[in-house]
Amino acid sequence: MELLSRAIAAEVRQRRRALGLTQQDLAELAGVSERFVRFVEQAKPSVQLDALESVLGALGLELRVAARGGRP
Repeated sequence: MELLSRAIAAEVRQRRRALGLTQQDLAELAGVSERFVRFVEQAKPSVQLDALESVLGALGLELRVAARGGRP
């Protein structure tokens, strides 16, 4: 799970910067606190999925769930 959190954190940070947004800008677009955006970018393990979805949506990103190879 830590690897997934770090991957999400890196993608969110990269996309936010590419769009020229501050953490506060993104928080306002997503309807979450700046602290929450900071936690996402720091890969904090307690991030709420619904709020994370709002942040990803504001950046034009989506979270997908897929079966792992070799597992039913």
